[in-house]
Amino acid sequence: MSIYAINLLRQLVAAGHDVTMISQYYGDADKRRVYGGGAPPAVPGVRVIGLEAVGEQDGGDFERDIVAMTDAIVAEHAVAPFDILHAQYGYPTGWATLLAAQRIGVPCVVSIQGGDGHWVGSCCETHRVAMEQVLAHAGAILIGGRSFAAEVHERMGTPLSRFTIVPGAVDTERFTPGEPGEGPVRLLYHGRVDRRKGVLDMLHALPAVRGDWCCTVSGIGPDLEPARALATALSLDDRVTFTGYADYGEVPALYRTHDVFVSPTYAEGFSNTILEAMASGHAVLSCRSVGVVDCLRDDENGLLVEPGDLPAQAAALSRLIEDRALRDRLARAALAECRQVYSWHAVGRQIIDIYEALRGTAPATGIAETIPIAPCRYRAEPQLL
Repeated sequence: MSIYAINLLRQLVAAGHDVTMISQYYGDADKRRVYGGGAPPAVPGVRVIGLEAVGEQDGGDFERDIVAMTDAIVAEHAVAPFDILHAQYGYPTGWATLLAAQRIGVPCVVSIQGGDGHWVGSCCETHRVAMEQVLAHAGAILIGGRSFAAEVHERMGTPLSRFTIVPGAVDTERFTPGEPGEGPVRLLYHGRVDRRKGVLDMLHALPAVRGDWCCTVSGIGPDLEPARALATALSLDDRVTFTGYADYGEVPALYRTHDVFVSPTYAEGFSNTILEAMASGHAVLSCRSVGVVDCLRDDENGLLVEPGDLPAQAAALSRLIEDRALRDRLARAALAECRQVYSWHAVGRQIIDIYEALRGTAPATGIAETIPIAPCRYRAEPQLL
C-alpha cells in the first residue's frame, strides 16, 4: 500500500495539486525486518510527515495512534487548510481521518483495503463500531472491485450504493515485459510472505508440478521462516530460491526475469502484485477469491483455481509450464487489458474527479470520538490487522 500511495501522490502532483502525506510507520527494528517500515520516503512536490505507530507497537494501542494522526491533521490544516482528506485504510487511518474531517469541516474520502473488508470489524466491538461509522459517514468510500464490495456489504451491512469502484493501478511505464528466458520456466511469487496469501499452499503444490521449472519467492512477512523450512522439508531447495525484501526500484527488473506469476491468495482488496505481473507480460495463476475475480478471468487473461486446492494448483502450473502457447496467450491478453484499464493515468484521473465532486461539501458531524475499548485478538498481533 505504500507503493500505491506514492504512485497516487505522483499523479496528484503532476495534476497540479498541493499535497501533504501523513504516514504511520514502524520504528521497531525487529518489526521492520518482518513487515517492512521505517520512516516514509520523500516524494517530490509532497510535504511528507512520518508518525511512528508507537501505540500499535506497544501492545496494539491503536487508539493512541488515532489521537496522534487526528491531531496532526488538525495542526497541518491550521497552517495550510486542506480541501479534501483521503485515508488509505478504513481502520485505524480512516477512523482518524473521519474524526479530523468532523473537527475541521472538510470532507473525507476513505479507501477500503484488504484487511478492512476481510476481517476488521469482525474481530471486536471497538473495531466494528469504528468501521461502521467510517462506512456510513465518509464523504466517499472507494473500493477495488464488486466482489470486495459484496463481501463488505455481507459482513458489515453497508449498502452497495455507498461504494465507488476504483480498481487498483500499476505504473505501466515502469512495469514492462522482459525477454523470454531459455531453460526452465521461471515461476515468481512476490509480495507479503504470509499463509493468507497462499505462499505455503504454493510450496506444498510444487512437488507435484510437472515439467522443467524453477521458482523464486520474493518478499518478507510473518511466514518467511516457515516457508523456508517447508521448502527444505519438501526437498525443494534446489528449485526454490528465497530473495527476501525487494526495493520497489528493483521490482520491475525482478518481474522481467520471470515467466509465470503465482498468487494463490485467499482474499485481496485488489492485488497490486497481480497488476504488476500483468503489466510485465506474465501468465498469472491465482484463485477464485475476493479481489482477484475482478481482474482475472479463468482461461481468458489468467488461470484460476479454488483457494487451498493444492492438486488444482499443481495441475494449473503444469499446464502453464508445459504449454508455451497457453502462457503466451494469457500473457498477451493480461498485458493489453492492464494497459487499457489499470494504468495510473486512468485510475489517478478517476480519483481526482472524486475529489472535485466532494470539494466544498460538508462532512458528517455528530460522530462520537470515543468508543468503548473491547478485547481484540489483534492487540496481541497488531501488524496482522
